[in-house]
Amino acid sequence: MIVRVLREKCQGHARCWAQAPDVFVLDDEGYITPGDIAVPEDQERAAWRGAKSCPERALVIDDGATAA
Repeated sequence: MIVRVLREKCQGHARCWAQAPDVFVLDDEGYITPGDIAVPEDQERAAWRGAKSCPERALVIDDGATAA
């Protein structure tokens, strides 16, 4: 699973980090660091909760599923 970071949407709420501090990295001002995040399998559930908790929808889950 990959979490795509839409850095320009991040407002620094840090809800993602509160749900999955081992997955999401924040800068010194509390904003998510740019770049896609490759999530370890054992952290996928926490990463999903973190991404879904973002009120700005700055995190998009890419689970590799393709539409047919």
